[in-house]
Order: sequence, then C-alpha cells, then structure tokens
Amino acid sequence: MVEIKNPVKRKLIQLIAFGYSNAHLLNFKAGSIYKGEWKKFCNPGLNCYSCPAATFACPIGALQAVNGSRSFNFSFYVVGILLAFGVLFGRFICGWLCPFGLFQELIHKIPSPKLRLKKGFLYIKYAVLIIFVILLPIVATNYMGMGKPAFCQFICPAGTLGGGIPLLATNEELRQTIGSLFFLKMAILIGTIAGCIFIYRFFCRTLCPLGAIYGLMNKISLYRLEVDKDKCVNCGKCKRVCKMEVDPVKVPDSPECIRCGACAYHCPKEAIHTGFAIRASKCTCGEVIRERKNNKA
Repeated sequence: MVEIKNPVKRKLIQLIAFGYSNAHLLNFKAGSIYKGEWKKFCNPGLNCYSCPAATFACPIGALQAVNGSRSFNFSFYVVGILLAFGVLFGRFICGWLCPFGLFQELIHKIPSPKLRLKKGFLYIKYAVLIIFVILLPIVATNYMGMGKPAFCQFICPAGTLGGGIPLLATNEELRQTIGSLFFLKMAILIGTIAGCIFIYRFFCRTLCPLGAIYGLMNKISLYRLEVDKDKCVNCGKCKRVCKMEVDPVKVPDSPECIRCGACAYHCPKEAIHTGFAIRASKCTCGEVIRERKNNKA
C-alpha cells in the first residue's frame, strides 16, 4: 500500500496543488480571466473559473452550466470526470488537492476557541447539491429557457473570494453593477470565514456540494483507509486527533473522512493505513490462525 501520512508532506502537496490550480497570478493585476486551452478541463477541487489566476474550470460550475443550457444536455464529460475522481480518490481530493480546502485550514489556525460541529449540519451540503447544483439550473429558467448556475450565483464563497472581489477591485464598470446579490455573497463569505476560524473546514463539512459528491464515493474509492484489527488496541487516539470528527476504527469509510492521514500518523501501534490497495479480506490473518487451531482441537 502506497501511503503518505506525514502532515508536513500533505501541506506541501496542498500548496503545490494550489499553485498549479492558480498559475496565472499576473491576471490579478490586469483584472482578466485566463481562457486558454486548460480551461476546457475541470479542476478536481473547488476553484472558481472566474478567479483571474485559475488554470482550470470548476467542476460544480461546469455541471451547472450544462444543466442550465437551453436544451438541457446531460453532462457526460463533467459527470464522468467527477465519477472518475471520486472512484479513484474519494475525499482524498478534499484533504490534499482542493484549493479552498487549504484556505479553510489556514483560516482555522487563527487563535480562537475551537468548536465541534453538530451532526445535523453535515447533511446540509447534500441539500445544496440537490437543490442548487442539480434542480434549480434545470427548473428555474429565464425567457430563453436557460437556467442560472444557482450555487455559483447565490452561495459559493470560493467564487466571491477568488473571482468576485479581485475582478471588482480592478474593473470600474463591474463595480457600478454592485447590488444586493453582491452583499448577500459577501455575507456568506464572511460567515464562512468566521465559521472556519472556530470549526475545522466549516464550509467543506456543511455547504460544499463537491465534498458531498466525493464523500458518497468514499466507500468505493480505490484510495482507502484501512484499520488492522489485530494491531488496534482501541485506545481512541485516532478519534481524538481527527479534526473531521470521524472515528476511523468504527467508520473507516465515513463520507466525512478526507483521508488526511492524521489518524495513521498518530496511531501508536501503526494499525491504520491509507493509500491505494486491494481491499483486505474481512477475515484477517489472526482469525485464520485461530480458526485453524480450533479445527485441530
């Protein structure tokens, strides 16, 4: 099993992914958006298409754009990309490759009381996915029969931070169009930042539709978290160090697990492993030996 569980290496990979996803930094000064060939491809994590530095398209934005088209064509390309990423990595993408995920983690380092998230809030992101990403772009259409990218337009704080604010700062004509929608988006962004200060990855856990999709794929993804029951002594340390509030021993395939590797790194018995591997048999080696002894007796 190939695994990387060192937190320093994870942060380095996150920074590399952030830089590669936002390689066109000079566009911030010009107030323009990169529209080259790479924009035809979707970023695995949440990163706004309208961010001046963005190299790729946002998968959630691309999915809404196709859903809201006049003829409503099923987006085989975008759905295929999301399924491919999900089957391969699951929420590993959230923990290692998502630019907005890194932003949330850095915000959480601001000194403050740290709070736990009530379980009920974890389900909001699934409602956001169904209503704002899938249904509204299809059913809420204008006189031309075209739907709006509802999540991007009304909610996405990543778009406000990476796209809206920089473009408004450098384009006077855009500033003249500021209205109530902008203030709504700013309120959501401020609320998201405040939430991330007190609660680890607040947006990722409560509102992110991309996290909802990848979370559903955790049970079948090739990148896995596995616990060696023979080595595990049920000390509970893995549960205590998990900032996503997951118990890896009880629910290794939890949709909230971002495969960050913190539990594996801190496990005193090295009983937890993450990486690409064929799923181990439910019957462990220890169980086989015990069964053979019982048969001989």
